[in-house]
Amino acid sequence: MERRDIEIFLTLAEELHFSRTAERLHVSQARVSQTVKQLERRIGAPLFERTSRRVALTPIGRRLRDDVAPAYQRIREGVERAIAAGRGTGLLRVGFEAPAVADLIPDVLARYRARHPGSEVRVREAALADPFALLRDDEVDVLVTLFPVAEPDLTAGPVVFREPMVLAVADTHPFTRQRRVTLEDLARDTVFRAAYWRDTTPLGRPVERGRALTTFQELMTVIANGEGVCPLGAHAAGYFARPRVTFLPLEDAPEVEWGLVWRTAGETGRVREFAAAAR
Repeated sequence: MERRDIEIFLTLAEELHFSRTAERLHVSQARVSQTVKQLERRIGAPLFERTSRRVALTPIGRRLRDDVAPAYQRIREGVERAIAAGRGTGLLRVGFEAPAVADLIPDVLARYRARHPGSEVRVREAALADPFALLRDDEVDVLVTLFPVAEPDLTAGPVVFREPMVLAVADTHPFTRQRRVTLEDLARDTVFRAAYWRDTTPLGRPVERGRALTTFQELMTVIANGEGVCPLGAHAAGYFARPRVTFLPLEDAPEVEWGLVWRTAGETGRVREFAAAAR
């Protein structure tokens, strides 16, 4: 059965009138009659009792209506939800690898909300150990994360924020007594993954990677305990300051870039509109 055939059958089962069914669906009355006859031939039994005075469902017609109507309603609702997603309306779920970055791009969020006043933006924090998990599990539509990103199933969009790089160290760390700290100094300690993603320094010296951590607060704790150091965006100095952690400028480091990433297969109108608001 074609979707249009099901629609005609269910509408006639509700209206019990060929003319009103045709008017409601904007088709000819002949189309309604033809569809019903074709369905009855396929099923092998009458679906409607038709006289000059009335139209009524047969027992088989009632059973078909009761079986088909709920499934058809779910199909319609699913198609409507898909259309809403494709047009960029409804809920937009945004993940942030660092939750504080949400406060640093208020203009992007404001532009999106202004262009889509009926939409809702819901914000979630991504796990430090695997920031892309929320995307791949379809729990967020778009993620604000550290660039660069080179994942085969993800699309990297525009950069939304740039800032200097700093090095978070324990307040008793020898680096705090140096006149300057550079990327070459990363080879002298354990480095937890964040804003510096390479396995070597610019001169090729190996960088020892620290263990995977789950949350940013856990990262701050291990740094305070002297277990290693971590390059971060400069905003961390203001948002996550604590007595036992010092943030040192990395003099030769490039700027940290935060950008939008989404699943290539999950790109929708609302994702494109959010990316447009960020440009």
